[in-house]
Amino acid sequence: MLLKLALGPLLIWQGRQVRRVAMKLPEAAGPRQGVAGEGAPQLRLLVVGDSSAAGVGVADQQQALAAPLAAALSKHLGVAVGWQLLATTGHTAADAVRALQDATSLQAADVMVTALGVNDAVAQVRPATFLRQLDALHTLARQRAGVRYTLHSGLPPVSEFPLLPQPLRAMLGRDAQRLDMALSRHLEGRPDQACAPLPVPPLGANVADWIAVDGFHPGPLAYRAWAEALAARLALHLQVSASAR
Repeated sequence: MLLKLALGPLLIWQGRQVRRVAMKLPEAAGPRQGVAGEGAPQLRLLVVGDSSAAGVGVADQQQALAAPLAAALSKHLGVAVGWQLLATTGHTAADAVRALQDATSLQAADVMVTALGVNDAVAQVRPATFLRQLDALHTLARQRAGVRYTLHSGLPPVSEFPLLPQPLRAMLGRDAQRLDMALSRHLEGRPDQACAPLPVPPLGANVADWIAVDGFHPGPLAYRAWAEALAARLALHLQVSASAR
């Protein structure tokens, strides 16, 4: 904290410079709802989040998170999966709660996946506040869409984002890691919510290949690995839950 205070003027200046020079990539194009697999959907998925959930860094939703996640989940389970995306660049967890509350075309969903936290770290949201907002999001999703289970994506390694200069990169990376660790602890043992860490590049892979041209968002390889990891985690949970009935 003392170091952050001492570096305050520099961090503020660096933050303004990043906003000024950063490449502004659009959200991925394409439909934000659909069905993966053949036949009537037997599982319904809701994806809520920020620019990463919205697919910034790739051209089309079929390369982003929600659609590939539904497709991978359909393959794991052998059923059709209906999906809907509710995501906006810049959203914090609190913004996501308001967006879900205000959504006018929300479909019913069995499971929700969230991709949030980086903007909370940037906005210096306290971990306790971040966790309260995610709990509120889960409760609201249950009330409005019928969600029974929520899987929260862990925060990415902000300390490795090429766009950010030092020491801003290190400071925001530490703040993001603090939120990530708090989220993991908060959800331990919860039957209706869990946290899934983001996949890391395989040994020997070029980390730069996983990052979009803006140096901040996921690239195609990262989105593909992320969707597959979430699908495997969700499929396991759903299969274990079904066998326990």
